[in-house]
Order: sequence, then C-alpha cells, then structure tokens
Amino acid sequence: MSTAEKIEETPLKGKTKEKEEEKAELSDEDKQLQDELNMLVERLQEPATELYHPALEAMAKLIKASTTSMTSVPKPLKFMRPHFETMKEIHKTMTATLKDKNTTKLCAEIISVLAMTMGTGKECLVYRLLCDDSNENIGDWGHEYVRHLSGEIASNWPETTEDFKKRLICLIHQIIPYNMAHNAEAEACDLLMEIERLDLLEAYVDESAYPRVCLYLQSCVPYVPEPENISLLKCALNLSRKFNMHTQAMRLALMINDMQLIQDIFTSCNDLAIQKQLAFMLGRQQIFLELPEGSNDYDDLVEIMSNSHLNNHFLNLARELDIMEPKTPEDVYKSHLDNSRTPFGSQIDSARQNLAASFVNGFVNAGFGQDKLLMEDGNKWLYKNKEHGMLSATASLGLILLWDVDGGLTPIDKYLYSNEDYIKSGALLACGIVNCGVRNEVDPALALLSDYVLHQNSTMRIGAILGLGLAYAGSNRSVVLELIGSVFSSERRTGSTMEVMGIAALSLGMIAVGSCNSEVTEVLLQTIMDRSELELKDTYARFLPLGLGLVYLGRQEAAEAVIAALEIIQEPFRSMATTMVEICAYAGTGNVLKIQQLLHLCSEHYEPASESESSSSSKKDAAAAAQKEKEDKEKDLSACQSVAVLGIALIAMGEEIGSEMAFRSFGNLLRYCEPCIRRAVPLALGLISVSNPKLNILDTLSKFSHDSDAEVAHNSIFAMGLVGAGTNNARLAAMLRQLAQYHAKDPNNLFMVRIAQGLTHLGKGTLTLSPYHSDRQLMSPVAVAGLMATLVSFMDVKNIILGKSHYLLYTMATAMQPRMLITFTEDLSPCPVPVRVGMAVDVVGQAGKPKTITGFQTHTTPVLLAMGERAELATEEYISLTPIMEGFCILRKNPNYVP
Repeated sequence: MSTAEKIEETPLKGKTKEKEEEKAELSDEDKQLQDELNMLVERLQEPATELYHPALEAMAKLIKASTTSMTSVPKPLKFMRPHFETMKEIHKTMTATLKDKNTTKLCAEIISVLAMTMGTGKECLVYRLLCDDSNENIGDWGHEYVRHLSGEIASNWPETTEDFKKRLICLIHQIIPYNMAHNAEAEACDLLMEIERLDLLEAYVDESAYPRVCLYLQSCVPYVPEPENISLLKCALNLSRKFNMHTQAMRLALMINDMQLIQDIFTSCNDLAIQKQLAFMLGRQQIFLELPEGSNDYDDLVEIMSNSHLNNHFLNLARELDIMEPKTPEDVYKSHLDNSRTPFGSQIDSARQNLAASFVNGFVNAGFGQDKLLMEDGNKWLYKNKEHGMLSATASLGLILLWDVDGGLTPIDKYLYSNEDYIKSGALLACGIVNCGVRNEVDPALALLSDYVLHQNSTMRIGAILGLGLAYAGSNRSVVLELIGSVFSSERRTGSTMEVMGIAALSLGMIAVGSCNSEVTEVLLQTIMDRSELELKDTYARFLPLGLGLVYLGRQEAAEAVIAALEIIQEPFRSMATTMVEICAYAGTGNVLKIQQLLHLCSEHYEPASESESSSSSKKDAAAAAQKEKEDKEKDLSACQSVAVLGIALIAMGEEIGSEMAFRSFGNLLRYCEPCIRRAVPLALGLISVSNPKLNILDTLSKFSHDSDAEVAHNSIFAMGLVGAGTNNARLAAMLRQLAQYHAKDPNNLFMVRIAQGLTHLGKGTLTLSPYHSDRQLMSPVAVAGLMATLVSFMDVKNIILGKSHYLLYTMATAMQPRMLITFTEDLSPCPVPVRVGMAVDVVGQAGKPKTITGFQTHTTPVLLAMGERAELATEEYISLTPIMEGFCILRKNPNYVP
C-alpha cells in the first residue's frame, strides 16, 4: 500500500474506532436510554397515530429529567442528535395530517429544546413559538433552555416585524417571572435592556428581588451609551418609588440630575425623619430646595440643606478624635528629620517659602477655626509676604474658618480696613471661602463683596469676584450671576484686565455649574467672540471657555449648540475652547467614544518647519513666515492637546475600568508625546485618583517629580499632593520629605513640595477632595468645578501658580468635605453606635445576602471613612434610614429588636 493511501485511510479508521469505543464506553443504563429514545422516534414514524402523544410525553419526560440542571450536554440530547432532522420531518407530517393540536405542539416543544444543541440560527425560538399558547411551564425544560431562548430573542429582535414582536413579548412575559423566581434577575434585566423594554420589569419585581435588580441596573449604567444610561436609572428610580425607598430614589434622581424629579421625591415623602435624611443628601450634593414656610420642621430641613450644621459636627468629630490642637507648617514639613548638612532655609527664597507656609497652614488647619500663624497676630505674619503673597496669606484665614459663617467673618473683618490693597483683596477672598458650600439667609458674602466687584483696583476686584464664585458655587443664584456678569458689560468703562475677566468667567461657571443657564452662556459666548486674537493668546483667556464648559458640566448632548456656536472663532482659540466645553459636558460619564477622540487628538503632531536652503532674500522671508506659522500652529495645538489629556481623566474618573485604562494610556503619552502633553499627564493622573493614593500612580508621579522639564516636575509634585489629599499617607509623606531635600535649592520645586505636603495633611487627615461620594456613585459638580479650575491653572504653572495668581489654589475649597460618618436619632441628637468599617465588596449579581464588606473593624460613631471603605451597623437595635452609611445618617429604633 502506498504512503498516500495509508494517510487517506488513517482518518477513516480513526473515526470508526472512536465510534466503536464510544459504544463500548456506554454503561448499561445509557445504552438502555439510547435504545428507548430510538424506539420512541421509530414509534413516531409508524402509521398508528394514537401512539404519537404517549411517545412524545415519554420522550419529554426523559429530556426534562436531564435538563433541570445542566453541567454538560445531557445524555438524551446527545442520543437525539442523529434524529434531529427526522423529528423536524415528523413535525411537518403531524401538522399536515393530525387534528390533535396538543400532540403537534408537544412535538414542536421537544424540537425547540433539541435545537439548543443542534439547531442553527433561530430554530429554538421558531419551534417554541409554534407552541406559544401552550400551558406548559417554560421553566420545566431547565434554566439553560430559558437562557438560550432569551439569547435568540435578543439577537433576532432588531430585524423582526411589529406583529412578530408582539408574539415575542408574550414569550418574554413567561421568561421574566421564571428568571425572577430563580435568582436570575441579571438575565431578566439583560433581556429587557436588549429589546429596550425595561418598563416590563416593574410588574415582576417584588420586595425581595428589588435590591438586587436595582444594584444590577446601576452597575450597568457606565457601560451603556446615552440615552440608554438615563433609562436604566429611571427604571431603578421607578422601582425605588414603588417600594417607597425614598433615599434610594433620591440618589438616583441626583445621578440623573433632574431638579423636578428631586423636588417631587422630597415633597412626596411623608415620613419626617426620612425627609431629614433626604435633606442631608441634598446638602452633601449642595442642592437647596425652596420649601413652603409653613411646612413641618421647616427650620430643621432648611438648616440641614443649607449645611449650616457642618462646622459644628466637624468640630465635634475633631474633639472626639482629639485633634483640635493647631498644627504649624513645621509639624508638616518635619525638617528636623532631614539629614542635610546645610542649615534649614539658608539658601531659600524666604518670601516664596513664607507664601508656601501660608498655604500649608491653611490646608492643615482647614475647618478647625484656629491656628498658630494668623489667629494670634496675623499682621506680623502677613507682612513677611511680598505684595501678591499677602493676598493668598490673608485668604488662608478663610480655609482655617471654613464653613463657620456665623463666627468666622469677625476675625476676617479687621483686614478689610487694611491700608494694603493685597491684604484687603485676600480678606474679600477669605469671606468667600468661609461661605463655601454653606447657605445663609442673611447672605453675608454678597453684602460684603458686592461693592468691590467693579472697584477701580484690579486686585480688589479679583478677590471679590473669586470670593463670590466660591461662596455661591452651585447655587445658580441670579442676583450673584447678574452682579458678576456686569464685569463684562462695564468692561470698557472699568478697563478690565484679561485676568479679571478670566476670573469672572470662572466664577460664573462655578455658580451656574451644570445648570445649562442660558443667560450665562450668552454672556460668555459674546465675550469670547468679542475678543481680539491677541487677547485670546493671554494665558487667562483659557478661563473663558472653562467657565462656559462648567455651565454644561455633565450635561452631555445639551452642550452641542454651544460647541457649534464656538466654531466661528478664529482657529488658534477655537480647538481649545470646543475641546474644553466638550470634556466638561461629558465629565464623569466614562464615554468611550469621547476618550477615543481625545486620544486621537493627542496623537496629532506638527513636524518642525525645515529651513530653506536658498539664499535669496524673498525665499528667506517666506521660509521665516512659514516657520512662524508652524510654530504658532504648534503652540495652539499644544493648548488643545493639554486640555484633551485633562479631558481623558475627567471623563474616565467616574468608572474603575475606565480609570485603569486611562492610566495605561497616560503611560504611553508620557513616553512618546509632545512636551505640552507630558506636562498635562501628571495633572490628569492626579484627577483620576483624587484623595486615593494608589501605589502605581504615586510611583509614576514620584518618578516624574525629578524630570528635567521643570513644568513636568512642578505638576507631578502637585499631583502627588492631590492624590494623597487628606489621607495622611505615611509613604507619600516620606516621599515628599525626600523631595524637599532633593529640591532644597530650587525655590519653585520646593514651593510645590510644600503645597503637596499641606494637601496630604489636609484638615489633619479628616478631609477629602474626592468629587465622588455615596459609595463612589454620585459626582459632586461643585467639587469637579473647583478641581478643574485648579488644574487648568496648572496648565501654565509658571505664569499662573508660580506667578502672581497662586490664589487660584483656593478654588479647591469647593471640593473639601469631611470624610466622616456621624449618626443621629430621629430628633437629630447625636447617637453613638457600633459600626463595622471595612473595604467595600462588589456584590452585583450575587444571589442571597452576600457580605458587602471585608476585613472590617468595629468602631463607635463618629468615625472616619477612607476611600473605598464602607460602613454597616454592628447592632440590630437601630435601622439606618439610608442604605449607604456615609456623612450624616439618621437611625431609627428597630421595633423588632430583642436585647
């Protein structure tokens, strides 16, 4: 026999051998089952029609017995594989000849089940629909059959006709209850999402399935495109309202950012204690609802929503933790641990270091109401600063007295009468900072600052305008907006500098953040369009589109008209302005397409112009002109690319996987891209991990804090402070101490190290700058606005932060919040209870009642919660009125509690 013949024969022999082995391997029981099924198929081909129904019933019984729990392909389905086509022929014959419809339907049902493993396309679904009015319970064929059917419905839904869709809906009405009864809520939701009929879900969700369904719907939100994400949230919200879960419904309404819905949920709640809990949630998101004055507990609800209780509760926490003693900048620097031989401060720009100490003093004592530099004898310290340094040094008083509107304005007031304009301006800014996030019916900030908005001195105007922006951030108050808007209308009369106009635009954006306010939009658009090309090249001009973008923060498609309107501006500024507005509009959405667009923008590159070899003067002039044009283009592109890098972080920060992917993209950008991109990447890294010192991000920033490009080093050092803000992270503190020694002779880098050290010890480790709260599901637009203002300032760090506008660091005050958990009884008196605090565990899609925290410790409230931690009650004596224990929680006595 030839070699070729041998090769041809081998596979045939192999197949025959396999079959023989398979037969030999069958146990007596399996052989009996195979023979029985073969016999039943033969019986269906016999002319005796009265035997058909018993034969089909026997076959169905054998198949059902093996498909209830499928770990591998069941034996009956294996043995029926050769008969699949035969069964289809039998069904055709039955349909044509038999009058007994039940037998035909049972045959169709069996073929539908067989099609799971043998069918092609949509045979499983087609044969199921041939028996769709059958009273047979669809679940009797097992979970795998129901899942397969769901998959075929979802894949064939888009191309089906309306009549066919109605038949499929009838089938879905059988599938959803089965899924709900068998812990497969996720599959029910997936099917309804695929066919875009989430409205059907409400009828089948009971009180026990509700928490799992809602949790699953919320977890899907970052992964679906708009407007589907809103429909998921609305479905979860409707379910919450169906079961009177008001606090859960309020969280979802806040995610949707629908003011009418928020008002409805608040007013429809008749339980006063739950209404107070809702007021706490609104206060944390800095939303204030106008309530009718005669309503129950009007004063309590207004006080809670105004955040006027925040300062007292924060100080109570500080006393509980025994950290009331003021800290000095030296306590933060710990320079006595340095092993340098030169005496401390011998080669340092002392005014710059005094300015840094003012910031550090403000940051570390933020909200505590006392310090050792300014409260005892402020003048002595203030005059150790240079002119513009006095502004920031005085403004740091506002941080120390943060949220203390009633008692905080008195210590600041005396500086309003100073002979030094910088000190007066700093005092005006301090008044604004004290009011940040707190609403007061007397409106002290407006009363004190309004007279200075159109002052002839630019320095005074800046303090007043930015002060108003911080005091009324997120309030959308028309009176304040009109007042600041007058800066643009009276620009020629008052001779506003670009700095004043940039700060005014920023303040308008912060006050009207996320509101789509048409009047503010009109003012800012008009201002941008009226500027000359030269004015738009000013470094402060970037705050004009930032202010405009903040008005549309997180509003996605609502910003499209504004982006279109910006298209008429001259190109140098247009790309940067449109990118700025677009990234703000999609902040925190995790929109993958937008991130791809921004990455593409970062990959653009202008080749440097090659010099002309010709010696003729005309060619030299042309070459010089071409060179200049290319340089201008490169400069313009660099501003746009810096914004794009920041945008990637801004869009991705709300979602864990997106943040991880952004981190990896930034690694490539740092290695291969233009200097402008390298300078923006550290800021973006800081933004995706605010107050969350992840080791991989800290190590990357630490590496670039020694970069040869000074701006990359400045931004990396600041970003380290941002990542560790308020955490007292020991590893980061050690890194920064080493950096302080390394940069001891470089005043600018040392200034940045000091700022980062101050941020790391923000509020002595009790505050956070993270814009996310409520289990990292809710983004605070006001916090994002403050962080963006600071980061955009750092995009030209030499001229803004290291120049004369370091006061912009105080815009971070809008993001400062205590990371505490305080519990109250229903009448708002403190209620210390034991709570378990541990790392949050993702329990989406898990059946039963899985543990939501791991590695927990038990503490008594009030307690501090770190990033990623979750708290739950360790006693059954009380019931929490909110499912997420964070910030201020009201507890109710458990009526079923037995001591």
